[in-house]
Amino acid sequence: MLRKILIIGAGKSTSFLLDYLLGKSGSENLRVTIGDLDTSSIPENIKSHPNCSIRTLDIFKENERILAIKESDLVISMLPARFHIKIAEDCLTYKKHLVTASYISPELKKLNEKVTESGLVFMNEIGLDPGIDHMSAMQVIDRIRDKGGKILLFESFCGGLVAPEFDNNLWNYKFTWNPRNVVLAGQGGTAKFIQEGTYKYIPYHKLFRRTEFFDVEDFGKFEGYANRDSLNYREAYGLQDALTIYRGTMRRVGFSKAWNIFVQLGATDDTYIIEDSENMTYREFINLFLPYSPTDSVELKLRHYLKIDQDDSTWEKLLELNLFDKSKKIGIPEATPAQALQRILEDKWTLGEKEKDMIVMYHKFGYKLNGEKKQIDSKLVVIGEDRVHTAMAKTVGLPVAIAALKILNGHITTPGVQIPISKEVYQPILKELETLGINFKEYEVPYLGYNPDSVAS
Repeated sequence: MLRKILIIGAGKSTSFLLDYLLGKSGSENLRVTIGDLDTSSIPENIKSHPNCSIRTLDIFKENERILAIKESDLVISMLPARFHIKIAEDCLTYKKHLVTASYISPELKKLNEKVTESGLVFMNEIGLDPGIDHMSAMQVIDRIRDKGGKILLFESFCGGLVAPEFDNNLWNYKFTWNPRNVVLAGQGGTAKFIQEGTYKYIPYHKLFRRTEFFDVEDFGKFEGYANRDSLNYREAYGLQDALTIYRGTMRRVGFSKAWNIFVQLGATDDTYIIEDSENMTYREFINLFLPYSPTDSVELKLRHYLKIDQDDSTWEKLLELNLFDKSKKIGIPEATPAQALQRILEDKWTLGEKEKDMIVMYHKFGYKLNGEKKQIDSKLVVIGEDRVHTAMAKTVGLPVAIAALKILNGHITTPGVQIPISKEVYQPILKELETLGINFKEYEVPYLGYNPDSVAS
């Protein structure tokens, strides 16, 4: 019997997802339908696949949406998280399984009881971060617990970066996913975590000056800044007694210090519109945030305002972005500062046609076993194939695709609105991901914690 999968949204992270499902469509008896408002960017080899059909789909047109969902056995939503609730409600009404790579919203969580009663699996947070981070962390945490160990420290960092061979700008960075999310990173709440039993908070204006450093074998040194709420998963992971829980984002060393210039300037603000932004030059944009001077240049004012020394390498990074260009224009009407900054950055940070991206993930697990403190560091590096088959698309799309097939085949059966933290889910998915080139390397290292003298700091 033909099993029908509906994929809603055909954006940047779907290349590996589509290849995987269509590659197995013959042996697994699958019919894949891709629904999107704009189907023009879907590659020809996907459109012409005998087990694939394309439909123009506007999820705000209720009849269109319901018809597409009713005709499927399982729905994969690759839309932004805010759109999932409409799809989820229809999946519940018409008894269809649902898979998304997004965080569970409060609205979605409210459906849990009914979803469970209906015997449906609504699998969320099954991409990269969130997704692979959950599964790989729980695999090690459960293994330590099964031996009788107690978790003392859990840290997890992840970053989408440019592959080393194409790392050719001073920021050591290029956009590998939604640029808007990069510009707005860290906003919307104070970063909160716990270190050595003490709660710590970092407000947005200080976030990029409080970084951790770590080495990844064969790939050098990285830095990490804290995510908004590291304690979100304390209960889900069963880490209520852990002394340190810290989750963050990885960049190359020096990125955060330079990015902090934009934060302090106010250039990442997304709350108001700039007058006549369309005709504004890059230089005029920077000057918006600086004091008036009848004599000083924009460069001099910026240096003085943010105390950037003339030998500070950050200055070279700013120059590289053409921030002081008198001819380049923002070109976006009614832009917020964040939107204008994104436009400037896209000039320099867009992956070239033949360039590759890189995903780096780093977990630290400190634990006590038989009275002895130990630590495991677990590291993942994935390099993309090209600008379409990126490492980001691979690490987001493959877990989604594998989960969808495992649900259809009855290998994942526990119902409810959930994230992939149970052995039933993570064991088979991680095992298959390993065969597809997504595997972690583990290292046993001395446990030091943050304060070897065990005095809270």
